[in-house]
Amino acid sequence: MIPEYREDFNARFTPEKYQQFLRTIDERSGAHVDFRCSETACFFPAELLNRMAEAGRDLAWQLVSNPDYLAAADAAIPPAFRVANDTDRPLFLQADFGIIRAADGSYEPRLVEIQGFPSLYGFQLTLAHAYRDVYELDPSLETVLGGLDEAGYNAALREAIVGAYDPQNVVLLEIDPLAQKTLPDFLVTEQICGIRTVDIRDVRRQGDRLYYEREGTLVPIQRIYNRAIADELIRRNIKLPFDLGADLDVEWAGHPNWFFRISKFSLPWLRHPTVPATWLLSEVRELPLPPERLVLKPLFSFAGLGVRVGPTREEIDAVPADQRHEYILQERVNFVPVIHTPPGDAQAEVRVMYLWTGGFERDGLLPVNTIVRTGRGKMMGVDHNKNLEWVGASAGFYPKANSGQLVVG
Repeated sequence: MIPEYREDFNARFTPEKYQQFLRTIDERSGAHVDFRCSETACFFPAELLNRMAEAGRDLAWQLVSNPDYLAAADAAIPPAFRVANDTDRPLFLQADFGIIRAADGSYEPRLVEIQGFPSLYGFQLTLAHAYRDVYELDPSLETVLGGLDEAGYNAALREAIVGAYDPQNVVLLEIDPLAQKTLPDFLVTEQICGIRTVDIRDVRRQGDRLYYEREGTLVPIQRIYNRAIADELIRRNIKLPFDLGADLDVEWAGHPNWFFRISKFSLPWLRHPTVPATWLLSEVRELPLPPERLVLKPLFSFAGLGVRVGPTREEIDAVPADQRHEYILQERVNFVPVIHTPPGDAQAEVRVMYLWTGGFERDGLLPVNTIVRTGRGKMMGVDHNKNLEWVGASAGFYPKANSGQLVVG
């Protein structure tokens, strides 16, 4: 989006550098990256990132400070996935924004969704390093937000995940972690935090304590960095070796209830210039817009699963009456292509990643990094842009000079 950086990158790009870049991210993360990473980094004006980061703070605070919303969101948590030892805010929060062009020609962010669940906090910094090193990016370009340098970012992430505990008593929980596309993130997180990744089905319960096996010895789990998505547990009908609702002697680094509380379920409650009009499908009697101007989304799916962009009336009507409360209709927003690449311009979706390690106040939520997904299809996810070049997962950079208070300080 910044012409001088874009033009310089495109002019210096070679296919050989891209192959070197792919080898580098595999080597540094410790596993093959099994999703498409774009040929290019992305360059954003700091002012635009500021607006996204500020909007995400506003939206999160609207939700966590609204007792009526919290009561409604609590009622939507499936009883089998209501976890004990709750918290008053999410520790990890993501806000995804697309980019539109305003009437005056400027660029403006529009919310895609907001989620109270962790993302690729470890891998994303490794990805940015690889872009910086292989493509020899201008050293003045920044990628970390919130006034942190990279050492401060890693320290903040360790504090959020490990807390005051010995790392051997903290685990990253996932389902079949070695088979997940996000394995590179798990391995980088292990490097940063000194913790182990454990299959959630291998956890053992004794009394009110949980344990995992480490080199033949049962080690108590005192804190859990949960990456197991409830949607996958439900779809695969996975039986857990412990009851999520039990009063266990364990802390959660990112309490699982926030996966449901801050999700697509939130969108109809939000009032903000960045938020497209959204309706719970169960409350829709007449379509508010023609179907081609709508998006149909399941409330608690992940990675775009089940989303229909421009659904037909038949697809909307096909949602069973007893499941319509599990879907939303959202006004379709026309995101503009802003990344100029040789095969054609690509759209960009920017995820602002936060840590809520401060107090229970709006400014306690700290933006720390971004994830960028680029594409030329209807949706931004890497699975929706297969067999295309110069699209996929990417990292966002911004010029440090004149970058504004929220992004760098």
